[in-house]
Order: sequence, then C-alpha cells, then structure tokens
Amino acid sequence: MSQGALTIWFTGLPGAGKTTTALALAKAIKEQGGSTPLLLDGDHVRSGLSSDLGFSATDRAEQVRRAGEVALLAAQQGFTSLVSLVSPNADARDAVRRRHLDHGIGFVEIFVATPIEVCTARDPKKLYAQAKAGTLKLMTGAGDPYESPENPDLIIETHLMSTDEIIEQILAALAQR
Repeated sequence: MSQGALTIWFTGLPGAGKTTTALALAKAIKEQGGSTPLLLDGDHVRSGLSSDLGFSATDRAEQVRRAGEVALLAAQQGFTSLVSLVSPNADARDAVRRRHLDHGIGFVEIFVATPIEVCTARDPKKLYAQAKAGTLKLMTGAGDPYESPENPDLIIETHLMSTDEIIEQILAALAQR
C-alpha cells in the first residue's frame, strides 16, 4: 500500500457507510506505514470541484468522471486514492475503471451493499427524510435509480460487520492483489 498507484472506489447508496469505511481504511493504511491516501468524498468534491453540477443523470456521471480523473492523477503520482461516491450509474463507474486500466493504474471497486432500509434508518444527512417529505428531488435510492455493480472487486456489508472487521476484509483482499 505504500507504493500507491491504486484507486479504491467505494460505491453504494447514501448512508451506506462509504465515507466511514474510507476514513477507517485511510487510518489503517497510515498505521501500517503507508503514505497518507488521497480521500475524495462525494460531498467534498461536489462542494468544490463539482460545485457547478446538479443531480441530473448527466451531472452525476460528470461528477464521477471528475473524481475519477483526480484519483487517476493522484495514483499516477504514487498515491493511493480512496473515493467514496454514490456514483449511481454503472457505465460511469466502468468508464473510470477503464481509464485507470488504460494507464496501468490499479482500480478496486468496493460495493458497500447496505440495504436501503438500513440507509434510511441511519440517514445521517436527513436526505431520505427530505425525499420522503418531497423537498429533495432526484434522491438516489428514493426515486432516482442506483445501479448496483454487477462484478465489484469486493462487497462489504456495513450493517453485518464492525468497522474493524470490514477493514480487515478490505486489507486482506488488497493483499491478495
């Protein structure tokens, strides 16, 4: 992990645990003596790099493309990139994977497969509540589609395991690569 040249992409519904898992993985990488990973969280990317984008399917795909390009640039410089983005469209995620592979950069897609009922109960940003109230249109998982990965490199279920167990699972899968 200290060599970088890798992007780890967390995808899943809002509230699935993508950011929590990415932060815990970053900490584990640092504790193992690796370099500090570049964290690209969807909310942070959207507030700056993608502040001009809305939530249409086209804008969401562009958000994924932009985050993918930043992750690729960082990985090309030897950093591990951890991207936690809903990224609801499979084609957009696949395009990012292809860009990485075309440049000889490793790409690991992790599907954070948390059931919508659990995400709705967690609702850390109150997005599901807003969608239910009708004040949030185009909410992924609550009216706007999320395309689950067909062949992710790893599936994690944050509702069934502790964060420590999840990180152990991810590190073991990365070690096998």
